[in-house]
Amino acid sequence: MKYLFFAFTLLIMFPGTSQELTGYELLDKTIAYHDPENKWVTFNNQFTVTMQTPNSSDRVTDIYINLPSNIFKAAAKKDSIITTYYNKNGKCITTMADSMRIANLPEPPKRSHCETTELYKNYYTYLYGLPMKLKDPGTNIHEKVERKTFKGKEYLVLKATYDKAVGSDVWYFYFNTKTYAMEIYQFFKTDDSGKLKTDSGEYIVLTEEAIVNTIKMPKNRAWYYNKDDKYLGTDLLKQ
Repeated sequence: MKYLFFAFTLLIMFPGTSQELTGYELLDKTIAYHDPENKWVTFNNQFTVTMQTPNSSDRVTDIYINLPSNIFKAAAKKDSIITTYYNKNGKCITTMADSMRIANLPEPPKRSHCETTELYKNYYTYLYGLPMKLKDPGTNIHEKVERKTFKGKEYLVLKATYDKAVGSDVWYFYFNTKTYAMEIYQFFKTDDSGKLKTDSGEYIVLTEEAIVNTIKMPKNRAWYYNKDDKYLGTDLLKQ
């Protein structure tokens, strides 16, 4: 009986101890919030993202992602220039055209078709596939979940690093303490020894939600530099 009394006393003194989440437990809870019907693995849908940046015209990108068939397509329009990226099972096409002219513009020689389309495919599927993409191979979820205050609000914070073949950035994901909704994410660069460069990287503030194929995606993503809070731009999602 005295052992039961001792355990009960511990629960009164430290009520949060038995309720602390591990990294993977928190990840499961936030995925349950954002993708309650487990639709990301079979995602086959399209949406539009408008990028707004200071002192520049908007870039409007129509995105189609079909994960079962391994198809990605993005058609981006900025001013009169329309650039299309298409990737299906490693077969890639990139085109660039001026809607004010009939002839196609020459493709910039910086990257191959597949390097370019793979870059955009990884970018859009990662950001709009979060937090589900944190289950991908090569992602290392840290066991310890921290409570941090960011801009005056408290969050549950999950740390993720990546295998060398995947990437060297360190990411932090900030979740609502009650609903487990993802509200901020942040990344930092690392030096050659793997040490965090605290004056590098960016943080992204997520506001409102759009339902795409039953998945709760961030409707607005505002980007800022970590070092000085300088505003970079906002991505607006529309289905």
